[in-house]
Formats: sequence, C-alpha cells, structure tokens
Amino acid sequence: MRAAYFKDKNIELIEKKRPELSKGDALLKVIIAGICNTDIELHKGYYGFEGIPGHEFVAIVEECPDCPELVGKRVVADINVLDANRSVGSYSGDRRHAPNRTVIGIVNHDGAFAEYLKVPVENLYVVGDNVADEAAVFAEPLAAGLEVSQQIHITGNMRVMVLGDGKLGILTALALKLYNPDVLLIGKHADKLAIASSQGVATYCIESADELTGLASKLGKYDLVVEATGSEDGLSYAIDFVRPEGTVVAKTTSHKPTSLNLAKVVVDEISIVGSRCGDIGLALSTLEQRLIDVSGLIEAEYNFDEFVSAFAHACRKGSKKVLVRM
Repeated sequence: MRAAYFKDKNIELIEKKRPELSKGDALLKVIIAGICNTDIELHKGYYGFEGIPGHEFVAIVEECPDCPELVGKRVVADINVLDANRSVGSYSGDRRHAPNRTVIGIVNHDGAFAEYLKVPVENLYVVGDNVADEAAVFAEPLAAGLEVSQQIHITGNMRVMVLGDGKLGILTALALKLYNPDVLLIGKHADKLAIASSQGVATYCIESADELTGLASKLGKYDLVVEATGSEDGLSYAIDFVRPEGTVVAKTTSHKPTSLNLAKVVVDEISIVGSRCGDIGLALSTLEQRLIDVSGLIEAEYNFDEFVSAFAHACRKGSKKVLVRM
C-alpha cells in the first residue's frame, strides 16, 4: 500500500505492507483524510514524531474477522487506542487517558495518510447514510470542539468567547452555539469568520494579535474563554479576557513553549482547563441532524499522489481544511 511517511521534518511517499490485524482489529480502506494543525505540528517536531500521521478520516471496513457485519460499512474512529495487552473492554476509565494508550496518527500507531490502516473494532463508529464523506471526515475535530460543552456546564446567560478563527476555533464556536446563543468568535480573517456568522455566531475581526491587548476593556470580561489560536501566546490573551473566577479552556497544542502570567491566574482565581479529543458519537449525531454545516470549512481537495502539495497548501497561513482523497 501507499503511505505518507514523516521523518526529520521531511515527507516521503512510501510503499509498505498492509497492516496485519490482531484480535479485535478491523482493516480500513481510507476514503478521505483531513490535514489537521496537529499534523503540521508533528511535521515541525512535536512529540519527536516519526511515522505515518493522519487522524481525521472516513473509511470503509475492508476486513473485520470479529465483526463481519461491519464489512463494507463507512466508519470514523476514536483515535485513542487502548494498550494491545489489555483485553477488549477491560479498561473502565476514559480511553483518552488510558495508561500506555496509542493515538492513531500521533503516538505509536500508524495513521490515515495511507491506503489502509488498522483500528480496533471498539473504536469504530458507523457513519449514517445522510452524512457525506466530506462531512464525516470532520467527526474527529468536531468532537474536539464539542468536548468543551461536556467539560463545562454552559448556560444560556453566560458570556462565552472563542479566540481563534482556525478550523478548530470555528468548529468550537459552532458547537458552543448549540448551548449558548451569544457566543463571540474573535479572529483575523473576515472570510473565515463569515462561516461562523452565517450560522448565528457573533464575530469580531482584528487585523493582528496586537489588537487583543486592551480589547477586554472594550468588550468586557467573559465567563468562559476558549483558546484555539494555535499560537503559544494565545493562552495569555485568553486570560486577559476572562473574569475573576472564570474559566479558560486551552485547545492549542504547539511545539513552542508557552509563558503565562500566573500571578493573575492566582489572584483572580481563574480556572484553566485542558481540552482535547471528544465524543465521536456525539459529533456524528450532530452531523446527522445537520445542526452544524461544515462544508464552508473545506478549502481544497487533492489526490493522494499530490500529498506533498496538499500538505504545503495546508501549511499556508489562514488556510481552511485541506482534504486528501485516496
């Protein structure tokens, strides 16, 4: 099979054998994969990554010895995989934090920038017939956006802000809009902010991050600020916008270090909550009910032979979602 291999900040298209299945695994034939900012960070050196990345995908089940009824079904997957030494279903905690877990396309598990990959059956979610491939590929990042609503009790009268109009920022704002009517999304790109505003999210456009300094005095303080800027400085800006005893949710993962004004965090008793992956089933349900339209986030689609060009496109500042079709 063909695959994209990352090593030492280089990308190589390679040929390798299809994955060999272990008990409980399914062999998936990838239809479409999305390039995520995390993939870009991995390419830059985050986690010291080497291997086949890709964790946003929709695929067809090609082989599944333990659940043959899944063969031919379209699926997406929870990317957190329990240690292979554990029997299926034996871990009762949150799989996202299981000891010795692997993470598809990120930590010790080949990802979806390949013709085939293997995934445990227990991680799979069947995609409804009314969800197009181009929408289903957003299940993983949409789940990450929805995760904030599962961590924080959000009420309709809270002041809620999302910082950053990248793909995750927009998805998070759209997700929170389902729980709060007055979500504000701040970003630097009018065209991307328009994707959110067309679905009822209030937006505020700035020309540069420098404008964030002092902007809290104009906009006021917020009960909840979600930081999804993709920048190592984003968390500091988010802390400036949150009220005393308010909550900042951190979404950015960067290979660069972050510095914080911890004195303000302590004095104002600000809660900082890390937020990562979410419930894939919840994301699929949201897509199936058409509560969120993700189509405006797609900027380009490439064939796998053009993967290097697709990745370069995704690395452009301000780019939206770039898809790779196998």
